Amino acid sequence: MQTAFQTQPIVERPGNILKAAQASAAARFGVLPMPNLAWTPEVERETAHLYEKVKAVIPPVEWPFHAPYVKAINDLKKERNAVILAHNYQTPEIYNCVADVVGDSLQLAKLATKTPADIIIQGGVHFMAETSKLLNPGKTVLIPDSKAGCSLAESITGADVRLLRQRYPGVPVVAYVNTSADVKAEVDICCTSSNALKVVESMGSDRVIFLPDRYLAMNVQAQTKVKIIAWHGACEVHERFTAEELLRYRADDPSIQIIAHPECPPEVIEVSDFAGSTAAMIDFVKTKKPKRVLLVTECSMASNVEAETKGTEFVKPCNLCPHMKRITLPKILESLVYMREEVTIDPALAERARRSVERMIELG
Repeated sequence: MQTAFQTQPIVERPGNILKAAQASAAARFGVLPMPNLAWTPEVERETAHLYEKVKAVIPPVEWPFHAPYVKAINDLKKERNAVILAHNYQTPEIYNCVADVVGDSLQLAKLATKTPADIIIQGGVHFMAETSKLLNPGKTVLIPDSKAGCSLAESITGADVRLLRQRYPGVPVVAYVNTSADVKAEVDICCTSSNALKVVESMGSDRVIFLPDRYLAMNVQAQTKVKIIAWHGACEVHERFTAEELLRYRADDPSIQIIAHPECPPEVIEVSDFAGSTAAMIDFVKTKKPKRVLLVTECSMASNVEAETKGTEFVKPCNLCPHMKRITLPKILESLVYMREEVTIDPALAERARRSVERMIELG
């Protein structure tokens, strides 16, 4: 008697897995009714203190659109026992009005481990949501738009790292946190823009593979004797800045303070007064209190720092990250109402990826 076999394999697609994850989150927490989003005297009254924080960067004509979403999101956070993590590149109405934790990608993930909330809403791009999930495996992590990607994270895969290891056997691999969990699982340790030099030199090797940002690699190479083997990735926002552009600003006003992110090309760093991570840039402005400053990074960060700083004029060469701008108040609200879109990572992959992040944290 012939045995009947299934003639076609079952093929799981990423979209199916995502839908299953969404259904799971909705089943666990339930779907809530969509709040009323009318601009009313009550909304105006209850959000007035928040508009006071952002009035320097959000015109009065725009606030009646944002305010109903701000109130609804802040109300639902309490009902859901949720927190919102907002990267420095999020727009002011998100960063200043609904976020519970703000900072760079690693700061967000680390601080999220200290919250008693059940749900994390990631105001940032997908690799950030993955990092939050890695460090908070027991929490539900949602990203309001799963298409919010990153040119750096998408420039390299775990398979690429395995090929690099074959080409350079025994050479340690350092990955910028702006990478996917798939990549983090294949490297020895992660780093941020603020501790990249320290991490590279901690490997105890005369050669280190550094990925994926070639400009950050170049800027680290200028500060160390360790030979860096770089990947050819770049941030599509920071690579657009040029030294010529910045020199024109300085020619117009020699007193202007130019501070740049190390994801910028080396020639940009050379003509800047200071270079550092987003956290270091913010600290520079708040402690040095320059009269006029140009932040050479994503434009929304300048608006967010401006909202928190008195007495400093911000010059904004407005390069925007199209991926960060996929996160909006309406999408955050839908994420809270419908429990969209849940970030899930295969447990075996997550264990390996978590190790590289935790090694960096242990380094200090």
